[in-house]
Amino acid sequence: MSYAAILGGTCTLIGTSTNLVVDGLLQSQANLPGLGIFDISALGVPVLIIGTLWMVLIGWRFLPQRKGLVEQLGNGREYSVAMRVADKGPLHDKSIEEAGLRSLQFGYLAEIERSGKLLSMVGPDTILQSGDRLIFVGVADTAHEVRVFRGLESDAAGLDLDHHQRRMVEAVIAPSSPVVGMNVREARFRTRYQSVILAVSRDGERINSKVGDIVLRPGDTLLLEAAADFTRLHRYNREFLLVSTLDGNGMPNLTKAPVALAIMSLMIITHLAGMAELVEAAVAAAILMVFTGCLPASQARASIDGSVLVVIAAALGLGQAMTDSGAAQMVADQLMQLGGGSPLLMLALVYLTTTLFTEIITNNAAAVLMFPIAMAVSEQLGVSLMPYAIAIMFAASASFLTPLGYQTNLMVMGPGGYKVSDYMKVGLPMSLIVGVTSVALIPLIWPFTG
Repeated sequence: MSYAAILGGTCTLIGTSTNLVVDGLLQSQANLPGLGIFDISALGVPVLIIGTLWMVLIGWRFLPQRKGLVEQLGNGREYSVAMRVADKGPLHDKSIEEAGLRSLQFGYLAEIERSGKLLSMVGPDTILQSGDRLIFVGVADTAHEVRVFRGLESDAAGLDLDHHQRRMVEAVIAPSSPVVGMNVREARFRTRYQSVILAVSRDGERINSKVGDIVLRPGDTLLLEAAADFTRLHRYNREFLLVSTLDGNGMPNLTKAPVALAIMSLMIITHLAGMAELVEAAVAAAILMVFTGCLPASQARASIDGSVLVVIAAALGLGQAMTDSGAAQMVADQLMQLGGGSPLLMLALVYLTTTLFTEIITNNAAAVLMFPIAMAVSEQLGVSLMPYAIAIMFAASASFLTPLGYQTNLMVMGPGGYKVSDYMKVGLPMSLIVGVTSVALIPLIWPFTG
């Protein structure tokens, strides 16, 4: 799904921000006319088809097939949830079978901590005592299931909310989140986000340690107990790449769907008819979406990613500095020595270099840094800049090798239970296929002598 999203973004100019950044550079730095919304489709669609065929026919075989309780229960994430037997509660002095904890639908009771000792051999006749810490293992719904038992209390510090005001939520930590590198106790989720971390899943597997001691990493999937409006408040929070409510969220309001489709169609028609530039048409469409009620103003404001804008602005300055300082020319000279003056070989080198950059820095920054180098290469060869600009556009978006190269890769890492090595296994062939296809087709669509 992540790879499909990446490939789909290369089919139109508005498919990804990288396309718009390169198009802006063509106009501002190279004084070339901007691209139309479907100008890159001639390359994007074949790349999408070939990449999809690879994944459907062969690539899926490289995906991990990890068996276990999670797969049996039909979920991709396994959690370890801790509960405590309430003092003098209805479960005190009852066996596990009598308490109804023997036949859970979404998980099982794995072990009991009692007075600092671990009882790992938990049988149906084991008697529960007040203060026992019960460790349940299962899918996310396990937490919701065990919390309805009278006499069981959350082992984590709870929220000052009535039960009906609470929601079970899963959230994936983004690389930019300030809690990365902190343990759960230091992260103070209750203060920051009015929520409590019940469990953490990493690479689709539970972490065998106390929740408070777990050091958080990018891609970790958190099982949270939060206020009812948590999803609404944090749906577009850039510190979480995925936020989903487990016990149900309202269905989308489809009454505005025809209006939204009409506005989108009007934007495309207006641009194709030459009545407005793409940026002007897009801004006008966004304003209409808000005025017609298709998009709440709060969500519109939240969807503006300030960190991305700062990265692009900083990268533009760095790109200009590379041009003014001669660094871009120096890199171009090194590439020319490797390419031997062949426009096609140089195109392959530009594509490869951009791919390497986008795996270690953001895709937009990679595109901005490579653009002045491509300009220097095209000037030395005396050929058109357009093939190299398109190569940068596609290579910067085609990030398949690491979970950090593109947002969607990280979004599916936790829910899919993937590891970093999985991206290399599946992504390396995909990168080669997309790269070879792009380098082969670009000169046919945008000739070097154009």
